[in-house]
Amino acid sequence: GGMVAVLPGLYVGGAESCWSPEALAAAGVVAVLTVDAEEEAPPPPAGLRAMHVRARDEPGADLLSRFDDCAAFIAAARAAGGAALVCCAAGVSRSAAVATAYLMKSEGLPWEEAYAALRAAKPDVGVNPGFEAQLQLYEAMGCSVDVSSPLYKRYRLQVVTEKYPELRDMPREVFAADPTSICQTSNTEALYRCRKCRRSLFRSSSILSHIEGSGPTAFAHKRITDSTQLHKHGCDKCTSYFIEPVEWMEPILLGVMEGQLLCPKCTSKLGSFSWQGEQCSCGRWVTPAFQIHKSRVDEVKTLPLCNFKTAKV
Repeated sequence: GGMVAVLPGLYVGGAESCWSPEALAAAGVVAVLTVDAEEEAPPPPAGLRAMHVRARDEPGADLLSRFDDCAAFIAAARAAGGAALVCCAAGVSRSAAVATAYLMKSEGLPWEEAYAALRAAKPDVGVNPGFEAQLQLYEAMGCSVDVSSPLYKRYRLQVVTEKYPELRDMPREVFAADPTSICQTSNTEALYRCRKCRRSLFRSSSILSHIEGSGPTAFAHKRITDSTQLHKHGCDKCTSYFIEPVEWMEPILLGVMEGQLLCPKCTSKLGSFSWQGEQCSCGRWVTPAFQIHKSRVDEVKTLPLCNFKTAKV
């Protein structure tokens, strides 16, 4: 429904609250953040700053990657002595998720406390289960979106699976750079090579561990629950590495739901992939899964800088 103050300088409301200039002026609103499914942002009332985030109210919609931008927009309005209004169609799910993320970041609250504070101010809010999982993930990342975090990489893969069911034209950022085409700059990273032909396949930063990093799974509503998932086994139970997709896999993956992963140089079998997920030998389901058997690769500890760029390992 209408505008409700959540904090001094932060209002949450439904779409109708975005349209009365008198009400906005009376509340001191200087900035309006709209979250809706429209292609185009609605024109803001005269003189107000506006931000538009395009997302449907569906569990698979991605708000997480915009939480930091939204928080900065709200913070700027409040810092200037004004107020920000966050609105979506009903003022129940999308705007509530964005406001909760802002409370987490600005007040240093765990997601459940931030959400409870929002509900105390506006009892009709109710974020969908996908947004709830994204808020948990935001908390796990310390309330800032770290695109290099294994948690975020796995989340982004799940978003891609939801967004591109045909998996024909996946965004470039999903693929890690091919280690044969980049200079090894970090001394902390190990390299993994095909045991048979020695071709470099992936770097340690591409491993998406699921024991230490078993933080909240995005899209919890789709999780496969079975008893084995609940036991945390030691890492030695895992006979495979689960990694992010690497550039050399692209021709194998495009438009295909599952298949084998072969070495791009000698075509020996390295493992398998499935966008719907695979079960690790430790019992945990990993979704989506890009699985390389440990027995098929060798780990090479750090190499002298830039050495192997010329050598083309």
